[in-house]
Amino acid sequence: MAEEQRSQIKDRDIGTEMRESFMDYAMSIIVSRALPDVRDGLKPVHRRILYAMSELGMSPDKPYKKSARIVGEVIGKYHPHGDSAVYESMVRMAQDFSMRYMLVDGHGNFGSIDGDMAAAMRYTEARLSKIAMELLRDINKETIDFAPNYDGEEHEPVVLPARFPNLLVNGVGGIAVGMATNIPPHNLPEVIDGVQAMIANPDITSLELMDYIKGPDFPTAGFVMGHQGIRQAYTTGRGSVTMRARAVIEETNGKARIIVQELPYQVIKARLVEKIAELVREKKLDGITDLRDESDRNGMRVVIELRRDVNPNVVLNNLYKHTQMQSTFGINMLALVNGEPKVLNLRDMLYYYLQHQIEVIRRRTEFELKKARARAHILEGLRIALDNLDEVIALIRSSRTTEIAREGLMSRFNLSYEQSQAILDMRLQRLTGLEREKIEAEYAELLQKIAEYEAILADEQLVLQIISEELNEVKERFGDERRTEVTVGEDEILDEDLIPREDVVITITHSGYVKRLPVSTYRSQKRGGKGVIGMGTKDDDFVEHLFVSNTHHFLLFFTNKGKVYRLKAYEIPDLSRTARGTPIINLLQIEQGETVNAVIPVESFDPDRYLFFGTRQGVVKKTPLDDYSNIRKVGLIAINLRDDDDLISVKLTDGQQEIIMGTAQGMSIRFPEEDVRSMGRSATGVKGIQLDDDDRVIDMDVVAPDRDILIVTSKGYGKRTPESEYRIQSRGGKGIKTLNVTEKNGTIAGLKVVENGEDLMIMTETGTMIRTSMEGISTMGRNTQGVKLINIREDDAVATVTRVARSEEDESELDEQTETTPEADAGSEPGTGEEQE
Repeated sequence: MAEEQRSQIKDRDIGTEMRESFMDYAMSIIVSRALPDVRDGLKPVHRRILYAMSELGMSPDKPYKKSARIVGEVIGKYHPHGDSAVYESMVRMAQDFSMRYMLVDGHGNFGSIDGDMAAAMRYTEARLSKIAMELLRDINKETIDFAPNYDGEEHEPVVLPARFPNLLVNGVGGIAVGMATNIPPHNLPEVIDGVQAMIANPDITSLELMDYIKGPDFPTAGFVMGHQGIRQAYTTGRGSVTMRARAVIEETNGKARIIVQELPYQVIKARLVEKIAELVREKKLDGITDLRDESDRNGMRVVIELRRDVNPNVVLNNLYKHTQMQSTFGINMLALVNGEPKVLNLRDMLYYYLQHQIEVIRRRTEFELKKARARAHILEGLRIALDNLDEVIALIRSSRTTEIAREGLMSRFNLSYEQSQAILDMRLQRLTGLEREKIEAEYAELLQKIAEYEAILADEQLVLQIISEELNEVKERFGDERRTEVTVGEDEILDEDLIPREDVVITITHSGYVKRLPVSTYRSQKRGGKGVIGMGTKDDDFVEHLFVSNTHHFLLFFTNKGKVYRLKAYEIPDLSRTARGTPIINLLQIEQGETVNAVIPVESFDPDRYLFFGTRQGVVKKTPLDDYSNIRKVGLIAINLRDDDDLISVKLTDGQQEIIMGTAQGMSIRFPEEDVRSMGRSATGVKGIQLDDDDRVIDMDVVAPDRDILIVTSKGYGKRTPESEYRIQSRGGKGIKTLNVTEKNGTIAGLKVVENGEDLMIMTETGTMIRTSMEGISTMGRNTQGVKLINIREDDAVATVTRVARSEEDESELDEQTETTPEADAGSEPGTGEEQE
């Protein structure tokens, strides 16, 4: 005995044995437990559960049965593993927050989105759902192969017929040995439309299929942010999508609150609420005063109460950033193809499903054909018997046994065994005339069906047509609207989502230093004041541009060279009032000798709006705004300039405005914007005003009805004149006088169209700034010198003039005194210059 045992022992390298044994184990896990089949989208345990329920007769029209009965049937016949694993798999197929289209109709406590476990299997009941029947339909028509179960006493299906693409529709997740799959659920009508598109065009690509299949459609709805991850997953088989909760902001009693209505897939609501509360306690989330879950059978509702002083959008975006209100779904479309694991793109998945359906339809047709031929064969024998009825009856009566009668029929009428047996089994009532007609009608109908079945098997297009028709039936019965909304945008949270929307002042110096700071930094002063220091500058630097924008607007930077660059306002550094700023070359890729001469804040690139350009030499040009929507980091040509010209001003218009241009020597011209036709981005433009040799254009603005034209001089004088005093002329003329320029008031430094309710900001070359109300500036005639607005030192001069919208705080702080100081009045005598054409 010992010698016999020793003879069975073989020497083997332990490394080889471990490697081969582990590979056998790994492949067993991959094929028989962890990965779905590409054809029906089911793992073995799910397939066995559905088949066992079908064999138990648990269809949707039958009563529920205890889950324990189902689990016992599955583990006793098909799945030799733990009962808890089988029950958990069945529970998941009955959860409306786990499955896009539930395959099990559960009755009882099957868990909740709060992470509650299902009740024990002895308490719950289940049956097949209606759509699950479509996975099992025609299973008894030899459409698929069966294999012996684990003990060889039963047979189980290798794959289900799957009359809809379940792998994509319901998705699947699984971890094998050294590999994993994670396929998201999709919308049934979209996936079926994708299969129909492949039937119509077998060469369709994954990208073309995205016209039909928009992206994952999760049972918990929510958002999928952007298309990039979807496109990558559909074309390569691997990708990642960002899911986001659906939340709305409600205003009640002057306070805001956030209502969470939908969650990302596989996020447990109770844990999310706990996480938010934890972050509030740790002061990582600010502004939340109360948190409660008001969800009920009518839907999800998580209420987040906010303080009055917080921006709800900022809080919401912080929730997205720090909690599972935004999470990632890593897509890995791995499935078994002919028993081997493969990573598949979108087209591959639909292709293999379609090939499976072609085989199912062929095998079903062959089954029906065989069945029809067998029945037709029987009917042919019955027809022979009826045609020779007396002889058949005599033969049967004369035979001592059934076997002798059968042999006699077979030899006498050349019948088969089956035909002869059918004649012997025929009742006497079939001999009536009416029954004979039924036999003839049935035989004719069978011949027609046989011809149809043979035609189907001979023509693959007919097979595809049948698949298409049956898919449409499934779509009509079970199709529903998409739940998850695929948004157009970035695939991750941008920094700007965390930045409040607020008005800011942005300043740019002559040397190219830029910064932003809140509008409220500058308090309103009466005219003639000394102002406050708005920016620290070097001795040889001064502020050239000052404007007001919103943090989330685009800023178009136009340079003296006629190029345009683009930034978001929040990308400008937020610095203190006295800080010098950040070199603009750190933010824009401007070239040597290039300086920013105009900046336009833009909220969106509307094709019905225009940019109107003005140059120092009086040239103007109008170009559609959307011509500048795609600006590279290295900039874009905005206008072609002559060698001796510079771009000085750009305005945003609707194409129907009136333009006013002012020159340093006190001339101005007002003309309709329609005088300038729309031109391409790289055009040079046309003449706007004719200049004297010693003159140049200082500023340009858009005229508005019932407003005033404000003039500010280099020595701090200014005035308002009604726009009605500036008559409309044709572009290209010399214009009319707008200011009597003298040595006392200096040349024109700025021209603006203004109205009451605004403030005026004046910045000098040394960085001194004053903010004064527009009501405090005197209204005078066109041909005058103006009054003093700001005291200017002899070595200083006005550099920049801009309008500022007034806030409520500014209104309350505004000094009601509008009387001018003696010093200002002293400079307000009218000039003596004559109006000129």
